[in-house]
Amino acid sequence: MARPNAAGTGTSDVWNSGEYRNYVRNMMTNFGSQYNRRREAENAVSSPGVQPQSSPLKVDLTGFYARDNAKDHHTDQFELVEDPTATPIFRRGLPFFLAVRFDRQFDIVEDVIRLQFGFGPKPTVTKGTRVILPVTDQKELTSDKNRWDVRIHHQDGNTVTFQVQIPASAQVGIWRCNIQTNRTGRRDARNDFQCEEDIYVLFNPWCKDDAVHLDGEEERWEYVLNESGKVWTGSSRRPEGKRWIFGQFDDVVLPAIMYLLELSKLKHADRGNPVQMARAISAVINANDDNGLLVGCWDGKFETGTAPHSWTGSVAIFEQYLKDGGRPVKYGQCWVFSAVVVTVCRALGIPCRSVTNYVSAHDTNASLTVDKYFDRDGQEIEGGPEGDCFDSCWNFHVWNEVWMTRPDLPAGYGGWQIIDATPQEASDAIYRCGPASLEAVRRGEVGFSYDTPFVFSEVNADVCHFQEDETSDWGFSPLRINKYHVGRKIVTKRHDKDDDKGDSDIEDITGQYKSPEGSQTERLTVFNAVRGVERAQQYYSFPKKGSEDVHFDLVELDRVPFGQDFSLTVHIQNKSEKSRTISVMLSACSVYYTGNTAHRLKKANGEFLVKPNQRETLRITLTASEYIDKLVDKCLIKIYAIANVRETKQTWSEEDDFQLQKPKLNIQIRGNPQVNQTCQATFSFLNPLSLTLMDCSFSVEGPGLQRPKIMRHRDVHPGELVTFTEYFRPKKEGERKIVGAFNSKQLTEVTGSTTVHVKAE
Repeated sequence: MARPNAAGTGTSDVWNSGEYRNYVRNMMTNFGSQYNRRREAENAVSSPGVQPQSSPLKVDLTGFYARDNAKDHHTDQFELVEDPTATPIFRRGLPFFLAVRFDRQFDIVEDVIRLQFGFGPKPTVTKGTRVILPVTDQKELTSDKNRWDVRIHHQDGNTVTFQVQIPASAQVGIWRCNIQTNRTGRRDARNDFQCEEDIYVLFNPWCKDDAVHLDGEEERWEYVLNESGKVWTGSSRRPEGKRWIFGQFDDVVLPAIMYLLELSKLKHADRGNPVQMARAISAVINANDDNGLLVGCWDGKFETGTAPHSWTGSVAIFEQYLKDGGRPVKYGQCWVFSAVVVTVCRALGIPCRSVTNYVSAHDTNASLTVDKYFDRDGQEIEGGPEGDCFDSCWNFHVWNEVWMTRPDLPAGYGGWQIIDATPQEASDAIYRCGPASLEAVRRGEVGFSYDTPFVFSEVNADVCHFQEDETSDWGFSPLRINKYHVGRKIVTKRHDKDDDKGDSDIEDITGQYKSPEGSQTERLTVFNAVRGVERAQQYYSFPKKGSEDVHFDLVELDRVPFGQDFSLTVHIQNKSEKSRTISVMLSACSVYYTGNTAHRLKKANGEFLVKPNQRETLRITLTASEYIDKLVDKCLIKIYAIANVRETKQTWSEEDDFQLQKPKLNIQIRGNPQVNQTCQATFSFLNPLSLTLMDCSFSVEGPGLQRPKIMRHRDVHPGELVTFTEYFRPKKEGERKIVGAFNSKQLTEVTGSTTVHVKAE
């Protein structure tokens, strides 16, 4: 894909220029220095130098009232604001106050003052990345929320306080301020003062003129301000909320995001457009084709980095990224990518939530179907008959929704938009996905930008099973699949509830993506989408049903505790008045959550002569010893069942998946937590295995309580009650979350969280 050229530079590539590389390099150096300074000398206060006097005004000192402005701008939770140097963080669409102390008193008639704000390496007025604001004697700011403006708020001796309005469409990122002074009628004695502060300008969901405006205080709290939440994993029957600390207000987050946005190479002039910003975010979180934030890994080999299941929040990822000078962090999988996207979007002011789709299709050939092939014995043929079909059904897949208007689409397609940072398929030659309008997906309008067909297939594709058949012209015959449909359940966390002990805070939003499975509306939506995808049309002429007088039922497993035996069962019922000869295959394997097979666990074949109106059952039992050392990732088990009826040629197939349930980590807070007072948390659980757990560790973190920390732990004996105590000193009052996780070689992701009520000093 050709890279965009900067306007006015002809065919030169601005992204490869030495000037741009120096700009990005200096940015990371500056962020690294700021990080070290905050950690090593949090109480140090910088004192700006004093400028010598001359005829035009000279600036002695500037102050951005960072803490005071932050209250009005809903940015007072950012640690950078609370830092001794008090970094100004503002939201667009609102005014802020700026105090300037000059070397003498300002004269409105004789003195000229211009405030200049610049964005990016080469600020330009025509692109909106440079603005010049002459100071006049106007009394009020303009009522036009899409214009920069300035007025004198107050003058006290040599100090002048200005009120500056940021337009609701301003570019989001780091702005720099330059104060230019002169005398009326003169051009030869101008003074320029460059403010040292990085001025962060963010989106503003509180502002009706901002494209990300979101109604409802509860919704803004959850989707912008809430530092903790859940990312849903598990299975459709037993969704499991994994507590995650988003930590968007931590002092490492905004600097890292700014650097990542530079790597995205999104034009600086476009960084006020939330559609383009969301697309850039989905690209730069993964490091597949750039130096993005996270390296994906799905083969279970995490020795050279941190296993995805070991992360409990985003802060440790951003901290490592900054410490390593922008080197991608190892490793992430979809729920990690999604959780980090929440952190990025909420930090920037874009309302965002994490969404999980259970049984998520990965359609690799734009057919809107997921095709799976089996040999005559019922074993899946990896890659299909030609070795080039890699369609898959992920047991679950986690992406994000962001809230914004869509002026690039017809009316009615704004609101929640789907973006996905997990690298699956390239979009415009870069691994990214979205933003795709949720409403467009629901209606099957696959022609709308961006990547709507891919998202539509993730929740609507038909699963097609084919089995080897020597009587078929092409060697395979279609099998009928009944219950295992794509997009079985789509969930997110409720905005009005938070549950540490269970999962009552889940919200089922399947109906926002699709009509009920099998309904006429759902089928019409699929066919509407098929009309817009030429390659898909050939797959939707499926053979009509033949004689089907035998009923098959693969019994779904609900809850199987980790370490216990379980059985797989297929019920067969002959509903005809004649005997039927039926062959059935039932198999189980451990799978990665992407649906790829890790280990084959057990298989059983049976042939039954079932008399009229009679029933038969095929059952296999798996013991803990048969599966414990063959589990991967999320401890997911995939079941396949295939059957054929000799007399009628009826075929049937079904698949199902479930997750083994792990113990919960219990957390008890002792004492009365108070700011700057030491308190303790005790973490405990019972080892459910008859095995010794080795390579054990605990991870603990909580915003305002404890920075991310990993501690080694001794081996745990079979059936032992595991207990660990951690001490911490709260920094912030109010309700805070603390999250803990236990990991070992044999048992991972034993997690828990609790709310800590911290009193003020």
